[in-house]
Order: sequence, then C-alpha cells, then structure tokens
Amino acid sequence: MNVYDGERMAEMMQEQGMHAAASREEADLVILNTCHIREKAAEKVYSDIGRLRRKDGSTPTIAVAGCVAQAEGAEIARRAPSVDIVVGPQAYHRLPSLLEEAKTKTKATDCAIDTDMPANSKFDILPDRPRQPRPTAFLTVQEGCDKFCTYCVVPYTRGAEISRSWSAIVDEAKALVDGGVKEITLLGQNVNAWTGEDDKGVMQGLDGLIRALDRINGLERIRYTTSHANDMTQGLIDAHGEVAKLMPYLHLPVQSGSNPILQAMNRNHSVESYLAILEKVRAARPDIALSGDFIVGFPGESDADFEATLDVVRAANYSQAFSFKYSPRPGTPAATMKEQIAPEIMDERLQRLQALLNEQQFAFNRGLNGIDTNILLERKGKKPGQFVGKTPWLTSVHVIAQNVGIGDMIDVHIESAGPNSLQGRVIERKAA
Repeated sequence: MNVYDGERMAEMMQEQGMHAAASREEADLVILNTCHIREKAAEKVYSDIGRLRRKDGSTPTIAVAGCVAQAEGAEIARRAPSVDIVVGPQAYHRLPSLLEEAKTKTKATDCAIDTDMPANSKFDILPDRPRQPRPTAFLTVQEGCDKFCTYCVVPYTRGAEISRSWSAIVDEAKALVDGGVKEITLLGQNVNAWTGEDDKGVMQGLDGLIRALDRINGLERIRYTTSHANDMTQGLIDAHGEVAKLMPYLHLPVQSGSNPILQAMNRNHSVESYLAILEKVRAARPDIALSGDFIVGFPGESDADFEATLDVVRAANYSQAFSFKYSPRPGTPAATMKEQIAPEIMDERLQRLQALLNEQQFAFNRGLNGIDTNILLERKGKKPGQFVGKTPWLTSVHVIAQNVGIGDMIDVHIESAGPNSLQGRVIERKAA
C-alpha cells in the first residue's frame, strides 16, 4: 500500500509540473513515505532526513508522509527542523497545497502539517491514473482496520475500515488496463473486508468485485493482499476455484500458532479455525500457494507457544512467508504487557522459524521443477537477452527469450529451482 501511495503522490506532483529527479542531490522536493509497523522503520526516517543535507549545508524541501507522519505529527518537526511538510496517509491528497504553505516558511521550526482523517475520500480528489511504466499495478480498494490487534498501530494511523466504491475501483482498474497493465493486485489493510454496492445496487463482497474485474478485457491476472482470517468468506474461497484470472496464491497471516497468544493478540480466530480455512481453500484450488505472517517473541510467549507456531507452519506448508521479531509500538496494549521477551530469545526463535520457512519455500520451488507454465515478464535480467517474470504462484523465473518485451505473457518450461527463484526455458510454439 505504501508503494501505491507513493505512486499516487508522484502522480500528483507530475500534475503540478514536476518530474522525478535523477538523484536526491538534484531534487527540489523529497517525499519520505513512511511505515510505523516496526520501531526500526520509524527510526530510519530520521536517519534518512539527516542524509538529505547537501555538501553546502542546504536541503531540498522535505515532506514526511505516511504512518510515521500520522503517529508523530509535530514531533517530527521538533526533532528534525529541516522537515517542511508532515502529512498523514489519509491527507496526502493535500500535498500540493501543503507545498505552497511550506514556501512561506520563515523559520526552521515552521512546518506545514496535516494529519487529519477526513470523512471525504482522498481517492475522489486524486488525479486519474496515467499510463503505467510496468505491466503490474497495485489498486487500493480498502483502507483502515477495525480489528485492533494488540500489537498493531494501523487502526491509529490508518483509521477505521473504509471501502472504496464499486464504480471507483472498476473505473480505475479499466484505466490501468487501458494503460497497459495486465496484472492488478487489490490492496487493503484487511482487503477481504471490502464491501460495497455493485452497479445494480446489490451488496457485494471482495469475491463479487473480483468477478467483475474478471470481465475486463485485457486484464490477465488478479491478486489481492492482505487478508484477515475472520473475513475469509466461502464466496471468496469459491472464487479461487472458479475465477481463472484469480491467481493461485493466498497471503493469509496467522501471526502465531498458539491459541493463548492469539487471544492475547486479539486476533479473534483460533489455530483450528485458521487451518480449517486453509483446508477449504486447498479443496477449492488444490495448486494454491500459501503465504503468511508471523510474529515471534510476543509478550508472554513461552517455549511451548513457539513450538506450537512451528507446528502450524508444518501443517500449513507455506510457499513463502514473512516473519519478524515482536516490536513494541507506543500506544498499543501489547507495549505495556508484562513478560516482555528478551531480545536474545527472540533472535533464536526467529532463526529457527525462518530456517523452517526457507526450507518450505525451497521445497515448493523444487515442486515446480519440470512443469510447463506461463509467466508475465516484468523486467530485464542481468544477462544479455534475459528477462524475469512471475509464475501464477508469484515465484520469479529467469529466462532467456528473443523477440519479447516487458509485459508479454510467455509459456516456459521450468528447468531448475533455487531457494528464491526458478530458471526457465521458452516453449516454442510451432506455427499452425
């Protein structure tokens, strides 16, 4: 979602007559789009601000956007007086006016700040999407979160769950496809919580929206992320088996394999209900690749709780997954919980978890060795004539190909598998 927001901010600046600078030294304006999920990411913002100072002591106009801006507001200007603009993720449509306000800055501590969460949709104010330079694009359909997991700042920085309208999403998707996009990834903090009335006034869930996008000529692939287990409806599960353009890949975080820890996290699902969902999804789409998120070292996590997480990983058998050490975020209930876990214990647990996840990822890749599939070429590789494309399961394939270009869909035979990517050979089709 930060990538999507960054692209929209860049598009707004282009509407104002600006263009991307070749380097930060040449930039008149630098926008730092920030994340507040983990402490290290937040502190990195201040390091980046310091690195923007030029050799002559001057700085470009600096805007701090995103969730750190929302959470810290005027504190950013106090800690970093060189910052000119602070704008939250629900107010970045006001960036052009904030830039004008910043031009009136008379002293170092002056700063144009907007961290409001207005009721009106910023999407109605943002400019139309221009032609995209890539064959894949993100499309935000839902923002915010009402789940209030005890470790997470998203409800405080992104606000309550809001779904964009059916027509706005479909129109933006059509514009992206008309501009050359072949794969769209639908985005949301809880993307499968999306609901809205369709063009006939009928309430739909994410599965209905996906079926509508499936009818767009020229759109080849549909993905979505990130999902919450509590919003995984039967209709969405059925869509995985019935909508050909919906790729066989599901990112469904569980965070822990221990029911007591899940309860302390306020996840409102159990290990058993999570695994039951995975079983239903695999029944609908047997070849589906599964991905997840894990937090190790949550307050109170015992050795037995962690071993239970390893058991869930073995039961789910992921194609890839993301795992992190618990990071206490100010203002969240978990930050003040007793039994905070020692860093060295978190380190050891994370290493063990990641070793198992890496083993599963390599096994999944090896399982693709020898198959024929199609890939969407996304970029050039490092070798002459080499391209890199993604399989339906989101794995990268390196292939040497002639008379093709970025955005082409080609058929390949997978010849070898590595821990992180595959090697393929173009399947030559004989002329009829």
